[in-house]
Amino acid sequence: MMLLPKKVFFTKGVGKHEDALISFELALRDAGIEKFNLVPVSSIYPPGCIEVSKEEGLKELKPGQIVFTVMSKFTSNEEGKIIYASIGVAIPENQRLNGYVTEYMGYCREDQDVGRYSEENAKYMLETAFGIKPTRTFNVTIKSKVEKFTTVIAAAVFIL
Repeated sequence: MMLLPKKVFFTKGVGKHEDALISFELALRDAGIEKFNLVPVSSIYPPGCIEVSKEEGLKELKPGQIVFTVMSKFTSNEEGKIIYASIGVAIPENQRLNGYVTEYMGYCREDQDVGRYSEENAKYMLETAFGIKPTRTFNVTIKSKVEKFTTVIAAAVFIL
């Protein structure tokens, strides 16, 4: 059996709590993907994969389902600092080629464009892999000021 995703949606979330694990759960809830058994995969955007809205994608998934995702996640309890999670995406025009998804996370300044950085690196990976320019690049990024334990996530969620 070949596990090649046919669809993907993108989401992001933030959670804050006295407990680090619960802050992660709350970030998953904010992103709408807390009901699934999430399996991390590396940074390849599958050939021919179609982007759908989060709402459309969630309709195709069932609670408890094993779901593959490229996820950027960061948790901190350093009150007052700004944290981020970002995924950058580069998609080739030729749908028979794979694209790239890059994950970046950490501390940043309020005015820092960390999303652009992840997007540019996804573009770089595609260009150096195939010698082509992407037809589309974008990023999904979330920032938050740390209170208690704070977790931020950005994810590409694949649908088989």
